[in-house]
Amino acid sequence: MASVGRPVLRDLFDDAPTPHIAHPPRTHHRDFYVATDGSFSADASGLGVLVETRSGDRVARLALPDDAPDNNVAEYRALHLGLDVLAARAPPGARVGVVLDHDDLAANVNVASLAAAGPHNRPLHDVSIPPAAATHWRGIRARIAGFGELRAAALDSGRNPAHPLANAPDQYAHVNREPARCLLPDADDLTADPQIPPPSRAGRNTNTNASD
Repeated sequence: MASVGRPVLRDLFDDAPTPHIAHPPRTHHRDFYVATDGSFSADASGLGVLVETRSGDRVARLALPDDAPDNNVAEYRALHLGLDVLAARAPPGARVGVVLDHDDLAANVNVASLAAAGPHNRPLHDVSIPPAAATHWRGIRARIAGFGELRAAALDSGRNPAHPLANAPDQYAHVNREPARCLLPDADDLTADPQIPPPSRAGRNTNTNASD
């Protein structure tokens, strides 16, 4: 459940499942959060991107018209755009939380993230990518490998704040004129949080009978 007063993207990421990846507490501590969406229709196809720091400061917001051949490809194009925008503003080693309303894309991103963390940068299992999105998928994988850590969470489109940006790019064209920002998270946000074991493990390695 969302917490009152917390940044929107951080809340959405914390509350949503991350396909193929367990959601232990440490994955909730991201430096940046990215929400993307791609739409396809005869009237208003577009790409929507929203980037925030962990403290909720807006880094970027975009609503761009697009000519993707279908909705699936539009989703890949939107994520590629969002990660490019963040990569130009994030420090090396940034931890990133991605919010998507496309379950297959979120799953593929997490498979690629796990692969990037492995010794050979090879997917743990096959992923299915729309042929027309192959170039964008390569770009997405390159961006994933360039961040310190990245996880994707899947949620309903009605809860995705990038959804209206993608579905009505003409109405939101003014957001593209917002000044470019290069905000860093608060200093405390870039410091790893201490890992506190749950009560069941807290005293597991303590030997109360050991002699001095």
